[in-house]
Amino acid sequence: MKKYKTLLLEHIRQPKTFIKWLILSLITGLIVGGVSTGFYYALSYVTALRISNDWLIFLLPIGGIIIILLYRVCQMEKDRGTNFVLVAVRENAAIPLSTAPLVFIATVITHLFGGSAGREGAILQIGGSLSSSLGRLFHLDDKDSRIITMCGMSAAFSALFGTPLTAAVFSMEVISVGVMYYSALVPCLLSSIIGFLLASFLGVSATRFFIPAIPELSFLILLKIIALAVLFAALSVLFCRVMRFTSYFYNKFLPNPLLRAAVGGTIIVLLTLIVSTKDYNGAGGAVISAAISGNARPEAFLLKILFTAITLGAGFKGGEIIPVFFAGSTFGCTAAPLLGLSPSLGAALGLASVFCGVTNCPIASIMLAAELFGGKQLPVFALSCAVSYMLSGYYSLYSEQKILYSKLKPIYIDKKAN
Repeated sequence: MKKYKTLLLEHIRQPKTFIKWLILSLITGLIVGGVSTGFYYALSYVTALRISNDWLIFLLPIGGIIIILLYRVCQMEKDRGTNFVLVAVRENAAIPLSTAPLVFIATVITHLFGGSAGREGAILQIGGSLSSSLGRLFHLDDKDSRIITMCGMSAAFSALFGTPLTAAVFSMEVISVGVMYYSALVPCLLSSIIGFLLASFLGVSATRFFIPAIPELSFLILLKIIALAVLFAALSVLFCRVMRFTSYFYNKFLPNPLLRAAVGGTIIVLLTLIVSTKDYNGAGGAVISAAISGNARPEAFLLKILFTAITLGAGFKGGEIIPVFFAGSTFGCTAAPLLGLSPSLGAALGLASVFCGVTNCPIASIMLAAELFGGKQLPVFALSCAVSYMLSGYYSLYSEQKILYSKLKPIYIDKKAN
């Protein structure tokens, strides 16, 4: 009798939980998707403003100081960026609502004055902050609060990039490598799709690329893809190590945050003058598009890594993922012809595979390739991402990312990323 009662309660609980998450996911997707759309248009506006006014780059050091002072006034000087969102999901740590407007404004300032940064780190924080606050508003318990935070991450990422599948899977996969939060599958997917649809309705175009020449599978092509993927893994490690070293260097030699921002901003200004191009300021979306079309300077990937590490290490806000896309696509465009592959294919493989190497999210990376480049020859992208994942070690852009299972053996290791 007790067994039947338990089964009955379970059957009642399932539809109630389903309906609850339908409602919460709809609310989260609409709110976070709307704010993310506003963020997209704000960044587009200030980027166009910077491109048409070259003199704004000289105000970058002042912009950095303003960002530091804003965080100081809001008592968030020890902000840990995207790492804080990962901890919030894993340990149910509350993300203050003030995080959303603060990182919104700080990222706009960074892009306005030409700092080299992306958008996704900021949008994950915005989405996580808003959804975490919704969780507190609805008095969700410990477990549900974690899920709604992932919903916010999914909706924000999806609205900004137009990749709903990638956004949902990434939010579930990035927290703890080796474990997927399947209980969040329906909420994250629904929030992600709603955020995407709202952004599309409000005029945000989804990012899509066309690759003109994808070869048919053969043993020779597979060998070439594997060789290229080994290089992508090495680039992933390089990117992570440069980011960590730059942060260490700043903390050791420029411990004063205001001085660090001023010096970092000044270095970016000088480097921009030296290279005589604005390709490495801002996110660099035009360069990514050019690389996938088959055109990239051979040194571009190294310069973007340098610009991004100096910018973010100095205290400017934004994210690392679009710079990762930049570095991966320009490197792939340059390296692929050396192996007899088309530069466009190399750029596309590099974008997805280096993303995989620095985030340790192979499933999300394969989804990214499918949504950005279409499903043609998806096994080629999957193989490249898999090799990059395996050989990139335990490095990550996010120091709070947990590696629960070894990449080499089916054993539990439970360690933080390097």
